[in-house]
Amino acid sequence: MSTVVETHDHDGHHGPAKGLSRWLFTTNHKDIGTLYLWFSFIMLFIGGGMAMVIRAELFQPGLQIVQPEFFNQMTTNHGLIMVFGVIMPAFVGLANWMIPMQIGAPDMALPRLNNLSFWLLPMAFGILISTLFMPEGGPNFGWTFYAPLSTTYAPSTVNYFIFSVHVMGVSSILGSINIITTIFNMRAPGMTLMKMPLFVWSWLITAYLLIAVMPVLAGVVTMMLMDINFGTSFFDAAGGGDPVLFQHVFWFFGHPEVYIMILPAFGIVSHIIETFSRKPVFGYSSMVYAMASIAILSFVVWAHHMFTVGMPLAGELFFMYSTMLIAIPTGVKVFNWVATMFRGSLTFETPMLFSIGFVTLFTIGGFSGLMLAIVPADFQYHDTYFVVAHFHYVLVPGALFGIIAGAYYWLPKWTGNMYDETLGKLHFWLTFISVNITFFPMHFVGLAGMPRRYPDYALQFADFNAMISMGAFMFGITQLLFLFIVIKCIKSGKQAKPEVWEGAGDLGLEWTLSSPPPYHSFTVQPEVK
Repeated sequence: MSTVVETHDHDGHHGPAKGLSRWLFTTNHKDIGTLYLWFSFIMLFIGGGMAMVIRAELFQPGLQIVQPEFFNQMTTNHGLIMVFGVIMPAFVGLANWMIPMQIGAPDMALPRLNNLSFWLLPMAFGILISTLFMPEGGPNFGWTFYAPLSTTYAPSTVNYFIFSVHVMGVSSILGSINIITTIFNMRAPGMTLMKMPLFVWSWLITAYLLIAVMPVLAGVVTMMLMDINFGTSFFDAAGGGDPVLFQHVFWFFGHPEVYIMILPAFGIVSHIIETFSRKPVFGYSSMVYAMASIAILSFVVWAHHMFTVGMPLAGELFFMYSTMLIAIPTGVKVFNWVATMFRGSLTFETPMLFSIGFVTLFTIGGFSGLMLAIVPADFQYHDTYFVVAHFHYVLVPGALFGIIAGAYYWLPKWTGNMYDETLGKLHFWLTFISVNITFFPMHFVGLAGMPRRYPDYALQFADFNAMISMGAFMFGITQLLFLFIVIKCIKSGKQAKPEVWEGAGDLGLEWTLSSPPPYHSFTVQPEVK
């Protein structure tokens, strides 16, 4: 036996390769997770830069800084980059890092596919961002790219955008197949489905959602391609098509997509709250069922984005009630998080602060969603800043806070060093305050009737807009502090224990590994009792 071990040790596969080739050709889940996380971080600053252009333009009424055409390109690309280039890759990065460690697997099930899924992303976003440097400019029709704006009236660069979306979709589908295969085939002996960590559950459900809806997105952009280049009329009324068809097909992808962007955050926050409350999460099975219910219901609510297109009354009522129904499993989750904290022995480290921020602000975002679900009210809110306020409250303090909380929670495990707690807390408070200064006033300007995606506005909205822009710049600059904290943590810091957080040792297999974990997580499968 010993000879086997010796020969195995010398074949050089135990450590990473050196230099650039390590990152180009890696099949290791930790390396690929790291690549995804750094990629989404870079995209955060690019997409955030675009948001800064938007907010600088809207700081004062009147056309101030950029041309309206360029403003439209910024709003479109900001949305596309933040959704497909920041939130989703960051969650996939966390999944790559954590799922094998949480289920006691040595790596992902399909490592080469994993490498491919990542490297498709820089290509896709390279293509998308390159359109901004072309003579006609980039996509300028909003991130929802409604026809005919994105077909009949679009710049010729729309073809590059369509190709880019296809490549992103392929990356997501391949990543999802890999995650599902890993979870089903590589769990440690004794780990039944109902013993899996909630983060693993959240990703299993998310992966199914991705496989279900990404082909729909691919379908709708292919129909656009045909309409633009091959003389079909899927979305052109003159040829017998219907622009509303575009909206139906798009939102059939688009609404499950918003749950794809929040479910993994639910998993992360559940782990963090149970760790810092020092007691197991309240109602584990109801958490799993709630996530599954949200995922199933997400397929029957899509037309709530389209209350104003002239649907029949029965349709409007169906989508109104089905949308309200989603509030029930979401409410169950919020109740369970609060119940986990109730009478727990709480400490407020940075991951916990971000998680509590997540629960409170995500709930506000949920309530404004319920307001938008009411059809007669939505006629007033539709296409105003109230909608922008709603989805930024679920995407920034929701998805992004979940990602940041997860990063702080697992950074010591990944690097072997503790991050700077004082700076972490500073980062939280600056982020928390600036997020609310940015997005809370949007509710008011929205209710007063300020339309979204316009480079100019009426004088009465000036004060609130100045405030929103100041909040946005504060939020953007604060994220540079986060970059500093992450780099500082990689380079130096107090040595982290294997369990990192007090009492975390009992909460999952990842805490049984050393900090940083070995290059191949579990060479011998652990037993789960």
